[in-house]
Amino acid sequence: MTLPIIAIRPEPGCAATIAAGREAGLAIESWPLFEVRPVAWDAPLPDAFDALLLGSANALRHGGAALAAYRGKPAYAVGEATADAARAAGLEIAAIGSGGLQAVLDTEAGLPPRLLRIAGAEHVPLTAPGGVTLLTRIAYESVALPLAPELTERLAEGALVLLHSAAAARHFAGECSRLGVAREKLALAALGSRIATAAGPGWCAVRSAEQPREAALLALAADMCHEPPDATD
Repeated sequence: MTLPIIAIRPEPGCAATIAAGREAGLAIESWPLFEVRPVAWDAPLPDAFDALLLGSANALRHGGAALAAYRGKPAYAVGEATADAARAAGLEIAAIGSGGLQAVLDTEAGLPPRLLRIAGAEHVPLTAPGGVTLLTRIAYESVALPLAPELTERLAEGALVLLHSAAAARHFAGECSRLGVAREKLALAALGSRIATAAGPGWCAVRSAEQPREAALLALAADMCHEPPDATD
């Protein structure tokens, strides 16, 4: 039995996952369960910080006109997609991480003393190293959407669902409970262990990618979609 693979992350990330899956030989269905929207934020003056810390390209997509004042500032990006968006916004890339923002803070030498983190309303708490001050501003939010009736019917037949965030895991689990979707027919592939834990119990299988990167998640999905529906982890 081959399980259909379903992506529920918001656009344009969902389209990017579909495209990456196609390149990897995976047919992934797009069913976004979130919509990313900008929120009004108090943008500090450019001379109030030394560099930006960016955990998502959404910070650049939804940061608004205030970002223009930061052109030329160095930026520490969580990954390549975020770095590309930062370059397009006129920022200078100081470093690109591969294991989350906390890993960037823990491993990058010579961090400037004042960092501005532009984040979403749902974000992972970070611990700045000694001598570094971290100022966080919320510039966007992900608004949860209900499961469409067509998706509810699709899930009832069994599927492998990709989870890119803890918020997505909690919302998806809540919608399955609300609509009576049988968890034992669904397998979950999560971008990390924290995300997998947020989904809760009862699924036929829950596994986490070896690294918090899209390629690792898709490799995991390629393995899981061919596993028997009663597999557990």
